[in-house]
Amino acid sequence: MNIELLLSLAIIHAVALVSPGPDFALVVRLASQESRSTAIASAVGISIAILIHTILSLTGVSLIIKSSQTLYTIMQMVGAGYLAWIGFSAVKGSLQHWKAKVSVNSSPFKLNQLTPKQGFMQGLWTNLLNPKAMVFFIILFSAMITPDVSFITKLSATVIMLGLSLIWFVLIALILSKPMIQQRVQKAAPAINLFTGLLFMAVSSAIMYNLLEGVMVLSESAI
Repeated sequence: MNIELLLSLAIIHAVALVSPGPDFALVVRLASQESRSTAIASAVGISIAILIHTILSLTGVSLIIKSSQTLYTIMQMVGAGYLAWIGFSAVKGSLQHWKAKVSVNSSPFKLNQLTPKQGFMQGLWTNLLNPKAMVFFIILFSAMITPDVSFITKLSATVIMLGLSLIWFVLIALILSKPMIQQRVQKAAPAINLFTGLLFMAVSSAIMYNLLEGVMVLSESAI
């Protein structure tokens, strides 16, 4: 077992986890506005998606998808569409709340609208359908996991990636889902939704931009 390699992977993955992105934003949003079980379910969903990305990258499946223009284009389109839909829904809910608050002058933000299953699925698809996540794992494992690395080391790397993901996202879910904290951030819930929605839509736009850029390059090379 290559301890030095595993430590390097753990550090890189930990840095990636704490960096703000769609996964982090989703857990913050659900943990501050939904039930604790729903927030934890979303954290587990994200972690399972990371486990799937890890396995697909280690087995070379992700690289095959990335190398196939058709498969990767489909994934980009589906991923961008899903992230855009989640983002639009969050922004729409935020704006509707502000509009209602202006008209009635008092409209408490509705909490606990999602079931744990819905939270899990949102977490799973948010990470799994994000092409940037897949590319990250392809680059990470292509650079650090060489053919001579033992099966035990690969298995240990998989456990580490899953374990760190669970610890980080479940910790966020546990902290922000405390009733005292939820009460304090309830007034900021529409703003959190607006920020989360705009972030998801920005990531979706970036994916679509990269997709269109690739299509244009192919068109120019074909001429």
